[in-house]
Amino acid sequence: MFKGLSCRFCRSGTYDFATNQSLSEVVAQILTAKSTEVRFTIPEGWSIAQMAELFEKEKFFTAAEFVAATQRLSPKRRDWLPNNIPSLEGFLFPDTYQILPSEATPDRIIDLMLDRFEQVALKLYREDQASKPKVKISLADWVTLASIVEKEAVIESERSLIAGVFWNRLRRNMRLESDPTVEYAFNIKQTPESPLTREQVRMPSPYNTYLNEGLPPGAIASVGLASLKATLDPASTDYLFFVARFDGSHVFSRTLDDHEKAIQDIDKKIPQKSR
Repeated sequence: MFKGLSCRFCRSGTYDFATNQSLSEVVAQILTAKSTEVRFTIPEGWSIAQMAELFEKEKFFTAAEFVAATQRLSPKRRDWLPNNIPSLEGFLFPDTYQILPSEATPDRIIDLMLDRFEQVALKLYREDQASKPKVKISLADWVTLASIVEKEAVIESERSLIAGVFWNRLRRNMRLESDPTVEYAFNIKQTPESPLTREQVRMPSPYNTYLNEGLPPGAIASVGLASLKATLDPASTDYLFFVARFDGSHVFSRTLDDHEKAIQDIDKKIPQKSR
């Protein structure tokens, strides 16, 4: 009915109109962009598996379809994507997106998220590495390390400090020993009452940083801008250890003895917890 309507201030999209709306009301609706686009938000720190569950819950498509699409790493997808990454984990930028229902396919949503990564994260990386970077790191390793920082850091003031600890350990060829890498490897969610066990941290996986030196094969989560920046600009510190208090904060230590004492102090406050 309004096919011939043209307006240089109107936004393209799909709109729902009531049958009794006047032409002026229709125009007003288009001008204010009240389209039927669907909106979805991907929080920082979410994995591809969590994204897939959301899309299936919202009836966009099945979780399996999305996961499969993130593993199709054709060079045509983006020429800047690193070679030999296991999936797009870490490169799907966390943000709020809008899309028309008719366009909500796994590949289209992935394209939106890669576009945002390119606009925000890749721009930051290229500008930093082209100047006088505080740390020199490949794109793949940057995203991987930043994803571990993302999962470890809860309090903003600790983010760059946690990044500094990980950089110190990498430079000393120490294993990162990061709980979130074990949780990611085996789909485990620990709590104060049910932390990781010795058996779990000894289970073999390329992602288990308790067993393997260096970084895991790829990222373990989507990464927000704050963790990306912290990984490029880590705090200058001599800390080598930290342990979570389970309230979001951490105790940082310089020596193994101090670290073990911090663990014991935390364990005393949570009697049912065992390490």
